[in-house]
Amino acid sequence: MSLVVYNTMSRHKEEFRPREEGKVFMYVCGPTVYNYIHVGNGRAYLVFDVIRRYLSYKGYEVFYVQNFTDVDDKIINRANEEGKAPEEIARHYEAAFLEDMRGLNILPPDIAPRATETIPRMIEMIRGLVDKGYAYAVDGDVFFRVESFAGYGKLSGRSLDEMRAGERVEVDERKANPMDFALWKASKPGEPAWESPWGKGRPGWHIECSAMSLHYLGMGFDIHGGGQDLVFPHHENEIAQSEAFAGSEPFVRYWLHNGFVNIQEEKMSKSLGNIILVREILKRYPADAVRLLALQTHYRNPIDFGPEALDEARRAYERLENCLFALDAFLAKPPDMTAPQRTQREVELSDSCFDFERRFEEAMDDDFNTARAIGVIFELVKELNTYLDEQELYQTPAAPMVASHGRDVLLKLCNILGLFSPAQRERESREAVVREETGPSAESLIELLLEVRAVAREGKQFATADLIRTRLRELGIRVDDLREGQRWKYVGPPA
Repeated sequence: MSLVVYNTMSRHKEEFRPREEGKVFMYVCGPTVYNYIHVGNGRAYLVFDVIRRYLSYKGYEVFYVQNFTDVDDKIINRANEEGKAPEEIARHYEAAFLEDMRGLNILPPDIAPRATETIPRMIEMIRGLVDKGYAYAVDGDVFFRVESFAGYGKLSGRSLDEMRAGERVEVDERKANPMDFALWKASKPGEPAWESPWGKGRPGWHIECSAMSLHYLGMGFDIHGGGQDLVFPHHENEIAQSEAFAGSEPFVRYWLHNGFVNIQEEKMSKSLGNIILVREILKRYPADAVRLLALQTHYRNPIDFGPEALDEARRAYERLENCLFALDAFLAKPPDMTAPQRTQREVELSDSCFDFERRFEEAMDDDFNTARAIGVIFELVKELNTYLDEQELYQTPAAPMVASHGRDVLLKLCNILGLFSPAQRERESREAVVREETGPSAESLIELLLEVRAVAREGKQFATADLIRTRLRELGIRVDDLREGQRWKYVGPPA
């Protein structure tokens, strides 16, 4: 099965055929750096991180660009509120964004241009649009003339009349049409400004992404991504100004948009006061649990990020983690050389691992259906857990090879989705070392308490055993009781 993707432009699934064989050029709208990102923003970056990872797994050479909007009304307003320079605000929240991306185990883009670094390219585009009659200058502002572009509305599927009826447009009698949008804004006192043919000013939001994507990826690049809220007006305007400037189409071959985030079945919004920041969630939940929640729903569908959903995702993450722990413990045991060399069950399990890989790829090839792909992963987990339970009686000489194969396949599929990645494990290990060094022999004290707990359980002193486990959990240490024994992990204090 070849890879198919849902193209917002055509409104149906299409076979994915990139501009250049074996290469994918990809642009995702980055943050406007005036605040910490919330889970709605985070979902978009996580979705396209997985899409990027899967394309790389398929053998494509992926070139990924994601910008920073570091000049904008929101940044200027925040700077005025805090009595700081707009650049200071932008750099602070840019650093915070990068920290949150590392926390979610999202790969950094190949290029992360700032809008302020690409302004000469924006001015060049605006000048070209004015010269071709697609834009006009008024009092130092420059507007795009939407009626001059015949294809305006083709991405959102709305006519200009429908747009006027459905949008609240700021009244500006200087515009030829109320829907005309700003390419360049004349400077106001105290705002960042750059020299231009129309006087000092700064770029509009839409021209920034067009200029940066065309500069680094060229016309007709493969994938442009973002949330559904960007379809109109941002992406619609990008198409109009880019194709008008280039005199050709398409600006982008495939448009991909992820669905909205709800909090307990209500749309997340500032007016409802239910905004949840990524950094706050990461204080209470492992990054892999957050990724699992985001990926258990198809990327185009809405998703609920309420506490119940997050708790369930954590439990799902722990099922994966426990399976890997059990496999590692099993592989540490010596095989029984007197047992049969290889059972029929082991032959079937080895064969089924290849089938799980095939079904995983089939799911991902169908418009990156991570929900179905994760279902395949948990079927594999169930199969591996059943096999390990069957090994209570004996362990064949072939058992380590069979279990190792299953473990490799499980990790491989998880890694494609950015779960249990080596980089994430290494970061957690470093954090664990730091935590150890903050107190004397922390690990040895925990192990001692668990030995006491094991003795208490053997002596049926369950109240004592439960007390040790509860108090450790209050300190941020989770204890799991498995067939192979006890396992502990630092997960942070409960919320």
